[in-house]
Amino acid sequence: MYAALWALLPGPTPVRALIALALVVAVVVLLFTVVFPWASQFVPGQDVSVG
Repeated sequence: MYAALWALLPGPTPVRALIALALVVAVVVLLFTVVFPWASQFVPGQDVSVG
């Protein structure tokens, strides 16, 4: 799977590595800003209080 994705990226190896890194960063940012906040409303047990 990774070899197929690597083959789709244009350019020489350093450019491919930078593009792959940018894609990974973009996915992580998307997860933390959109997906995880949306999914947190479906996870029970967030109103915990100690005392």
